[in-house]
Amino acid sequence: MLSLKYMFLLLLTVTLITPVATAQTKAKKGVYRHVVLFGFNENVSKQQIKEIEDAFVNLPKQIDTIIDFEFGTNVSPENINDGLTHCFFVTFKDKAGLEVYLPHPAHKKFVELVQGKLAKVVVVDYVSK
Repeated sequence: MLSLKYMFLLLLTVTLITPVATAQTKAKKGVYRHVVLFGFNENVSKQQIKEIEDAFVNLPKQIDTIIDFEFGTNVSPENINDGLTHCFFVTFKDKAGLEVYLPHPAHKKFVELVQGKLAKVVVVDYVSK
């Protein structure tokens, strides 16, 4: 029997397939997807969350290996998000793009910004099929 967390991740993957199909009209199959899910600590203000959202949104302007980006907040009526409220969906041409992104100074600065503010974080990477 799958735990609730793994059922959520499976449901998230299935849910992401539909918008990914639309996104793939812009990007070829075989691109490298980087899915980041955040759940914030209770003491993090709305202003701090907005600052984090804005900082993530600005990463594609600073890191040219990002070929597509989108994000949103959880609106599922199922209430099985396990405290995760934000989904950031980053697309690279290939894994080499991620390898530029991770150590990039703009990404490192972003990681410093979120440090201590997250109750939960999940990252899933995959190559689109």
